[in-house]
Amino acid sequence: MSTTTTKSTPKIALIGAGPASLTLASLLKCHDIPFTIYEAASSLRHAGGTLDLHPTTGQAALKEAGLWDAFVKHARPESDVMKLVDIGGEVCWDENGADKQEVGESEEEKFAGRPEIDRAALMKILVESLEEGSIKFGKKLNEVVPSKTEEKKFNLVFADGKEEGFDLVIGGDGAWSKVRNLLSDTKPHYSGISLIEVWCNDVKSNPWLRNYVGNGSCFSFGEGCAILSQRQGDGSQRTYACLRVPEDFIETCSIDWNDKDAARKEFMERHFSHAGKDLKRVVMESTDYLIPRTLYELPVGFTWESRPGVTLIGDSAHLMTPFAGVGVNVGMTDSLVLAHEIVAACKGKKSLDEALQAYEKEMFPRAARYAQKTAKNKKGHFTEGGSKHMADRIRAHYEEARKEPNVQVDRAEGVSSG
Repeated sequence: MSTTTTKSTPKIALIGAGPASLTLASLLKCHDIPFTIYEAASSLRHAGGTLDLHPTTGQAALKEAGLWDAFVKHARPESDVMKLVDIGGEVCWDENGADKQEVGESEEEKFAGRPEIDRAALMKILVESLEEGSIKFGKKLNEVVPSKTEEKKFNLVFADGKEEGFDLVIGGDGAWSKVRNLLSDTKPHYSGISLIEVWCNDVKSNPWLRNYVGNGSCFSFGEGCAILSQRQGDGSQRTYACLRVPEDFIETCSIDWNDKDAARKEFMERHFSHAGKDLKRVVMESTDYLIPRTLYELPVGFTWESRPGVTLIGDSAHLMTPFAGVGVNVGMTDSLVLAHEIVAACKGKKSLDEALQAYEKEMFPRAARYAQKTAKNKKGHFTEGGSKHMADRIRAHYEEARKEPNVQVDRAEGVSSG
């Protein structure tokens, strides 16, 4: 039972200006709770492609922040379609055609699934909801340290100076979070997957590429490899050619990544010679950008002992690979739950310490469930016949949904939920 009933407003720092931090900031603003976001980059970063926001997670957070109309304006329900291709080139499932049940015309029907939105558009919506000056850019955090003069307060040590006296520091600073160091010695480990990311900036200029991939996502999974391609709202298309390889692959494979065209060709010839010709063409005709990436993750079920005045949201708390498409949704749900708890503390319904404990008690098992599903997907996708197995599961569950109208199909996980 709470012993704290005094209303108070804590001094809050949000570290990192990613989707989770910006969502939390928008929710706090709705309740006139002040905060400052500190971002290391000189401007907003839009790394990452299209996102699908789920009704009970990402969409729910935007509705509570009063941003539903802005989301509807930028979202792309028509891109909530999936094409699955066996790594050899056989099309296993195509929602651009007749496989998927028809999407209704009402707003409720259109957004009952997982409408796509570009990460850049989501960030724009969230930032525009905040007061000017809410985000301080160019603030590279070196460490968070307990105050030596004020009990239960923290100081932020940046590369360019120090800011002091925070009652609450929230780490939304991603995979290599500096805030996490206050709570745990655990660091992300290599996921087993590395990839190259390639772009076509104007897919309209390449009708074949546009038509082959379709309106949404085109995924191909096989033993130890995958090719994933997604349409973007800005008219571009991003493709990822993934491999299950050792952690040092990018550095030791002897491919010169600075020569983009030669690197793309060599990478595909060495590692995707077995892929269907159309799949290889998707990668080879995406010539506007190339960057190699190594994917990391936190352990499934990662937790920490609650500490007054500090907590984590988003990738800082539960870094996952993208193979269930849930990372941003889980992070936005973190923000929704934590915002409720902070509001309760500010109203004197509980202490701030109790609020953080309640948030973490809810978040830990929820994040663990999604992390486990992501790990299961990663294992299943990178096996022989990965696309065919996924298509079979989806097809079976659509048949179930036709018989049971209240059953919804979760395509990202290949299971149904009622």
